Amino acid sequence: MAAHGRRLDIGGLAFRAIESPRPEGSTAPAAVLIHGIGASHRYLARLHEALNADTAVVSIDLPGFGGLPKPAADIGIPQMSAALGEVIAQLGHDQVVLVGHSMGAQWAIETAVQRPEWVSMVVAIGPVADERHRTPLSQARALALETLGETPSINSIVFTDYLRCGVPWYLTQLRHMLAYPTEDKAATLRTPVLVMRGGRDPVAGRDWCRRIAARTPVARFVEIPGGHHVVQQSSPRAAASAILFHATRVWTDR
Repeated sequence: MAAHGRRLDIGGLAFRAIESPRPEGSTAPAAVLIHGIGASHRYLARLHEALNADTAVVSIDLPGFGGLPKPAADIGIPQMSAALGEVIAQLGHDQVVLVGHSMGAQWAIETAVQRPEWVSMVVAIGPVADERHRTPLSQARALALETLGETPSINSIVFTDYLRCGVPWYLTQLRHMLAYPTEDKAATLRTPVLVMRGGRDPVAGRDWCRRIAARTPVARFVEIPGGHHVVQQSSPRAAASAILFHATRVWTDR
């Protein structure tokens, strides 16, 4: 369905929302997609389209990413997530499924911690930072391996967005990403959490993702065979099917 974008300014922070309306007859909760560090909505586009066959979808570009203005001051994950919560409140949906990829999983988890009333489920795709990659050098090595597994089209989107983001803002957010206690924060949630990874993801390992799911009170783990870190773009139908399956069912167990 046709998507339209609009800018939302929250406390001096510029966000962009790319919105696709709910298909007729759909009862599934709306999905809000959050990109990772350096990226934008562009590498969420295929997942956006796949989910929109069944529900309303909004992809968010965060301040300083996707060509949006850089904030005047450093913005940590709690501050960014507080503003993101205000954005979600303005979207006009009831509770949403909040889908975050890579560092976007951290923003999604923190938003659910702060504003649980707006979030029916968190989906953490390729969550960071795996305890094996909690230094800038280790992250760089994992990302280098990642580029070898992705398609040229996905790498082109990611590299172009990195250039638009710029090194200073990327490094500023990298510091927050590596310091954020993803597993500890997820453990405080009562909101259901679906942890997802591609089976060949070198950034978010299987043991790490399973550990997050095990520590979270209400959580499940899904692995998409053959997928790499940007699995939502390389295998969008599989990712969308898993999200919709779990979003429309009552979570009475793991």
